[in-house]
Amino acid sequence: MPSDREVSRSGVGMGASMDRQPTLEGPALLLRPLRPDDWQALYAVASDPLIWEVHPSYDRWQEPLFRKFFDDALAKGGALAVIDRQTGEIIGSSRFQAYDPAQGGSVEIGWTFLARSHWGGAYNPELKRLMLAHALGFVARVDFRVGEANWRSRKAMEKIGGTLSDRTELAETTAGMVRHVIYGITRESFADGPLSAG
Repeated sequence: MPSDREVSRSGVGMGASMDRQPTLEGPALLLRPLRPDDWQALYAVASDPLIWEVHPSYDRWQEPLFRKFFDDALAKGGALAVIDRQTGEIIGSSRFQAYDPAQGGSVEIGWTFLARSHWGGAYNPELKRLMLAHALGFVARVDFRVGEANWRSRKAMEKIGGTLSDRTELAETTAGMVRHVIYGITRESFADGPLSAG
């Protein structure tokens, strides 16, 4: 969690808007704004069908579908490339979307995927810690929208302290309409949760 000094510098309580494409750095990862020239490196990761096996968009590994995903990320802003600091290679991406400064503020973290070589260790927790610490300097709550049947992402949400809400959303995918469940992490639950020690 940012210190009081960091929160103050980020503009909480001073009407500052959240930067949805920051550069963030941790022990193992560097996050920076996604760029058009990241296409080849990111698709090399995303073209692995097993990454998308339990995802609602299970066919996103196909180039035309991932191109649509990539172009959408660039068009909407908020997309970050995830880079392994040791190798300098792109290993995935994530996004800040649906930023709403009203009533304390909220933002969604999502559209996240990592290379399978970086599953199961400290990479996803570090990625989420960096993004949450940044976001919660501006908003009171971060939301995560997860496919109802995506057990892999739902387990990951529980590991990082996400609380399942009673909200659901339907989203259209190539497989049809898919129900998504919404998890949340607030400033308070982040400070008291499994990612706070960082």
